Amino acid sequence: MPTVSVGRDRLFAALGKSYTQEEFEDLCFKFGIELDDVTTEKAIIRKERHLDEEDEEVGDDEEIIYKIEVPANRYDLLCLEGIAQALRIFNEQEQTPTYTLANITQDSMLKMHVQPETSLIRPFVVCAVLRDITFDEASYNSFIDLQDKLHQNICRRRTLVAIGTHDLDTLQGPFTYEALHPENINFVPLKQEKNFRADELMEFYKSDMKLKKFLHIIENSPVYPIIYDSKRTVLSLPPIINGAHSAITLKTKNVFIECTATDLTKASIVLNTMVTTFSAYCQRKFEVEPVKVIYSDGKSYVYPDLSVYNMEVPLSYITGSIGVSLAAEKVTSLLNRMQLRAEHSVFDDNKCNINVLIPPTRSDVLHPCDVMEDVAIAYGYNDIPKRRLPSMKPLPLNQLEDLIRAEIAMNGFTEVLTWILCSYRENFASLNREDDQSSAVIIGNPRSSDFEVVRTSLMPGALKIIGHNKDHPKPIKIFEVGDIALLDESKDVGATNRRHLAALYCGTNSGFELIHSLVDRIMEVMGTPFVPIGDNTGYYIQRSNEPEFLPGRQASIIYKGKHFGNFGIVHPQVLNNFVITDPCSFLEIDIEHFL
Repeated sequence: MPTVSVGRDRLFAALGKSYTQEEFEDLCFKFGIELDDVTTEKAIIRKERHLDEEDEEVGDDEEIIYKIEVPANRYDLLCLEGIAQALRIFNEQEQTPTYTLANITQDSMLKMHVQPETSLIRPFVVCAVLRDITFDEASYNSFIDLQDKLHQNICRRRTLVAIGTHDLDTLQGPFTYEALHPENINFVPLKQEKNFRADELMEFYKSDMKLKKFLHIIENSPVYPIIYDSKRTVLSLPPIINGAHSAITLKTKNVFIECTATDLTKASIVLNTMVTTFSAYCQRKFEVEPVKVIYSDGKSYVYPDLSVYNMEVPLSYITGSIGVSLAAEKVTSLLNRMQLRAEHSVFDDNKCNINVLIPPTRSDVLHPCDVMEDVAIAYGYNDIPKRRLPSMKPLPLNQLEDLIRAEIAMNGFTEVLTWILCSYRENFASLNREDDQSSAVIIGNPRSSDFEVVRTSLMPGALKIIGHNKDHPKPIKIFEVGDIALLDESKDVGATNRRHLAALYCGTNSGFELIHSLVDRIMEVMGTPFVPIGDNTGYYIQRSNEPEFLPGRQASIIYKGKHFGNFGIVHPQVLNNFVITDPCSFLEIDIEHFL
């Protein structure tokens, strides 16, 4: 998820209150974000420049920086201004603002004319103006940083949307959005003094660490997108660079924002995020001047679209999903804390719906489940009582597994968890087995030689753990309960899972008697008596001849007439294959037979 770096003191000033680190972490948790790290400006600069702590080149700036992790779909929280406003509303210090368009006629609006050739490269553009804005150094840096965060996030590294911001007082409308051959485009790019042709600019920026990663977006296109004002002054060459002529500064009072895109929906979200966040710095707070975009087919649209839309959510859906009984008034109050204006309505049959007004800042709210989630966040996840859903009854196999795991752990064995995939060699040759082509599920196109087969036994995983922990004090006693897979033509997917139990003892002696006693203990707790060979009322053991075990030191376990496991001393060749120097005894049974 995105991480936003904000100055602690400036954030607390915006919140109107100072917090201890623990108090702020608690506030973040309640709101659904996370204080990821606490550092200083000096430490960040030192890390970027790879300097040692004793280096003094970084200056004396010891400003405390909070790195806050925010949800990836909350674009309104990608800067300090957005986080501070959201937390103030959450703390009920202020109401959710109402964003409005300046009351001007369409004839007096700035206009952006879109030429048909742009459909070959980036067909959409949306625009807006922030009038009478006042920047200080901190808000200016935050304005630039928000653009970078959006470019990395929803804009997908400028492939879907590219943002351009300009000093409107240096330009003359109306504007035109065109697509021209590179040799026909000439301008002075941002932070440069020389005039470049567009194809020359591409070569020039191939050595630029920041911009070279965006060149591929348009480099091979026969035409490049370009935005001009009425005097043919270049505003930008999206998605690469803006023109130097219209660069914004701390003294800029009127900002023209244009977003060119291949995805119109995302472009509108990006524009709304920019203007709603920074319209707070305008003389007329939360007011945005619209721009009319006119396409070559005669269709025209006014941006930004700051309208709210209504979503009706049943109260029963919200309370039922969360698992808490809440009154309609309480739900609307909680939603207001999450920047969602809400009111309730009751019908004749006593059914209650919550009418939610989704503001332009909350593009993440798409479905009633998003509204329900915000109610849960505002209510407090820690305050939701834990309960077992009536529909969630544990499977008998899982209940049995839990009982067996607890019993074996009480016998001094440590539980391990290994991959269900293994290499073909580990599943067969390393265990002295041959592939009979009728048991193992083979991965068709494995990404790695370590994951070629779905395991048919828990033995390879257990032996690998011992092989990687040879220096661990002996004895080593481990166990695992997990699934294996076997081919099965009777199943619709051609294979079936079986739940197995494996236990392994490794020490200076084989520990065969310990593994044997573990078998007896498992059968005892399962209420299964030891019976003579041939008696199908309990279990018995008989000689086996499995290649992974030492001949004469192994046995099969027969449970109610069915073979359901083996145990014995692991064959020295198998131990050598897994680079194990100490003797081991191993047990594996299919616990599904108990059901």
